[in-house]
Amino acid sequence: MKKYIALLRGINVGGKNKISMTELKKTFEDSGYQNVITYINSGNVIFSSQNEDKAEIKQICQSAITDKFSLNIAVSILSAEELSAALRNAPEWWDNDEQSKHNAIFIIPPATAAEIIDEVGTTKTENEQVSYYGQVIFWSAPIKTFSKTRWAKIVGNSAYNSVTIRNANTAKKLLQLSGM
Repeated sequence: MKKYIALLRGINVGGKNKISMTELKKTFEDSGYQNVITYINSGNVIFSSQNEDKAEIKQICQSAITDKFSLNIAVSILSAEELSAALRNAPEWWDNDEQSKHNAIFIIPPATAAEIIDEVGTTKTENEQVSYYGQVIFWSAPIKTFSKTRWAKIVGNSAYNSVTIRNANTAKKLLQLSGM
């Protein structure tokens, strides 16, 4: 059995796309996944599966969510090993300054990290730092200049539909909960 992490995009944000974590956990269990854990209310699910085809797992999860909750929710699936490798290879500046925001931006295939970075455009190096490893983009920006960054404006960009964002603490906690 292999550990996976499902990151649901855009649930329980501003009263939209409401999903109970208890019901989400049951939905994953009913889909045949084991050792299912949800973490916080933003759609983070850790689970075990014998299936190692991430594209198939993603399709099963998205279909189960649509069937159970009548919501069309995009899901990013990564193995616990992939998250571990990404966090081990995070740039030194990421999550190293208490006066900055630090996010992990998870790519939802078929998009790639390189494509998303190209689409968002050149960073404003005086206000933000961006790097990536695998399908995880690491982004940091000082809180006081956060609104001046290119990546803070990703919400209005078409690339936004191909990502789901978690802060550094959440990304690290997901790894911990996965047993890695």
